Amino acid sequence: MNGSELTGRPRCSHSVLMMSSDQKRRFPAPWRVEQSGADCYEVRDANGLRLASVHFRDDLQKWSFGHSHLTSDEARRIAKAIARLPEFLMQRQGFYPRGGGDRWKPSRPYHVALEDSYVRAHYDRINALCRLNSIPFNATGENIRDEGLWCVYEFTWQTDAILFWDTFEGRWLRGTEFHFPERPNDLPAIKPLKNWPKFDPKNARG
Repeated sequence: MNGSELTGRPRCSHSVLMMSSDQKRRFPAPWRVEQSGADCYEVRDANGLRLASVHFRDDLQKWSFGHSHLTSDEARRIAKAIARLPEFLMQRQGFYPRGGGDRWKPSRPYHVALEDSYVRAHYDRINALCRLNSIPFNATGENIRDEGLWCVYEFTWQTDAILFWDTFEGRWLRGTEFHFPERPNDLPAIKPLKNWPKFDPKNARG
C-alpha cells in the first residue's frame, strides 16, 4: 500500500490521534519511528502500539510509474513528522510568541536569541545538531544589544523553539525584552551528535 494509514477512519484530527472516541484509550508520548520490513516505516506510541504506517518503494523510482510511490527518504521524513504530533499539540506555559517587532511574522511567532560570540564559536555544532534533529536554524537578521550582541532566530513550532533555546543557551524573546521561563521537565531529548566533528547527518537518520 502506498501512502500512510493513520487511524483507518476517513477523516482524522488530533483528538483521534491522541485518544479513541470513547476517551478511555490513550496513545502516550513519546512516539517513535521504526522501520518495518524493507518498504515501510511505522510510528508507535510509548506502549509500542502501531499508530501509522508509511510505505515506500525505492526499487520503482527508476520507472515513470514509480513516481506515484514515496521514496524511503520521503517516507522517513513523513513518519518523523507524524511522530512529533504530541509535541506540537502540547503547548507549554510561559513560552509565548514574541508578538511583534520589525522582523516578526505571525507564521513564525517564536523568537530565540543566541549570543553572537557563542554562535561564532559553535556554529558548525549548532548547524549539525539542528539538521540531525530537524530543528530550523533560521536567522531573522535582527541583532539585539543587551550586555552583549545577540542574534535572533525564528520558529513556527513552539517545541522547536524551546529545544533550540534549551540546547544552545538561548534567550526567549517576548516583545522587546528577554523572557526567562522555567525549563519544562518533560522536554524531549534531542538526538546527540556521533563522531563529532566528523559528523554526517545522513549516517544518523533513524
